[in-house]
Amino acid sequence: MQNQRHPYLRGLYVVTNDDPLLPRLSAMVGAALKGGVTLVQYRNKHAPAPLRRSQAAEMLRICRATGARLIINDDLALALEIGADGVHLGGEDGDLAAARKALGPDRLLGASCYKDLDRAEAAAKAGADYLAFGSMFPSKTKTAAEAAPLSVLGEARRFGLPVVAIGGITLDNAPQVIAAGADMVAVISDLFDTMNISERAAHYQDLFPTQTH
Repeated sequence: MQNQRHPYLRGLYVVTNDDPLLPRLSAMVGAALKGGVTLVQYRNKHAPAPLRRSQAAEMLRICRATGARLIINDDLALALEIGADGVHLGGEDGDLAAARKALGPDRLLGASCYKDLDRAEAAAKAGADYLAFGSMFPSKTKTAAEAAPLSVLGEARRFGLPVVAIGGITLDNAPQVIAAGADMVAVISDLFDTMNISERAAHYQDLFPTQTH
């Protein structure tokens, strides 16, 4: 489903890993951008605040250089501080309507909906720009995450927003979630654990037809 305000919300959605080394993280994200990625989420659950800020600022610089957008995971204040393109909030990470108001109309607001369509409906009403569901498959990043059925992706399309699949996504199983209704696939390990990040990113992008649903 093409988002009229944000038509680039389609394809591979890169989520950073918890790498503490900024030069290495920059190189990996830069490689993904060379593969055609247009949306990056900075996510580091373990870094202290100064490192998070410096990493996020560098990710924003890299994204700006290629025309990609940067979303900050779970930290509205950081997103506003560095002028990022938006924020992604989980279920316990703040009020979506308040975040929408703080971001203004032009920045992105993403919402984790897990497998809960009621949560998705509430997020849509609060002004979210996309709805994320998962874990679709067992995940190396969130080993305790509850599984979401593929069917939730198609069911969520009734809210009129782009749908993101996350959790255990690989190049092999991504076609399943796309066929089920995902507009974007959020990937960490299957991208950054590969030897050729740019090539893997390009292969993901190739999974998405030029014609939208």
